[in-house]
Amino acid sequence: MAEMIKVTQKRSLISVKPKLRGTVRALGLRGIGTSNVVPDNDATRGMIRAVSHLVEFEPCQGQ
Repeated sequence: MAEMIKVTQKRSLISVKPKLRGTVRALGLRGIGTSNVVPDNDATRGMIRAVSHLVEFEPCQGQ
């Protein structure tokens, strides 16, 4: 099975630049407390790194 990462939004997107809002939305997050499981690849890691101050992440087993 492929490696997956569980991403959870922990901070609000108010006063966040539009580019970062789009990145959070592209990760499948819609509000504080929402989570999504995304594949663990370089593109996803870069997105998480860009918004690391807004989200938390943890490895999980693939589906």
